[in-house]
Amino acid sequence: MTFDAIGIAGTGLTVHRKWLDAISDNIANVNTATPVGQEAFRERLVMVTEGTEDPGAYVAGIAESEAEGRLVYEPEHPYANEDGYVQYPNVDLGDQMSMLILAQRGYEANAAVVDRAKTTYEAALQIGRS
Repeated sequence: MTFDAIGIAGTGLTVHRKWLDAISDNIANVNTATPVGQEAFRERLVMVTEGTEDPGAYVAGIAESEAEGRLVYEPEHPYANEDGYVQYPNVDLGDQMSMLILAQRGYEANAAVVDRAKTTYEAALQIGRS
């Protein structure tokens, strides 16, 4: 029980790190073009679940968005179809940047909890030694 705060915050760190990984994949592929009709990159989403045996949050898996990619009129692009359209991923850069800020702040908050709990536990040990 003594180290529950560190354990729970540690699960939060893992969840937010995975979320940051997914967001960075999405941002890296925002301009990855494919020919129309071929499978395009799909936005990655982190699925999170509550711990049943141990308290905390856990990554249940990585899902891909079901939304269709964007069709952009670029007749000069090498992947353009006969109508001049190219397919891009269903990733919105503005949304990804907003989620990036949320994931970073969540990671920082959990790291701060770990740091404060560690300091508190160290102080308690010092009191016990005196």
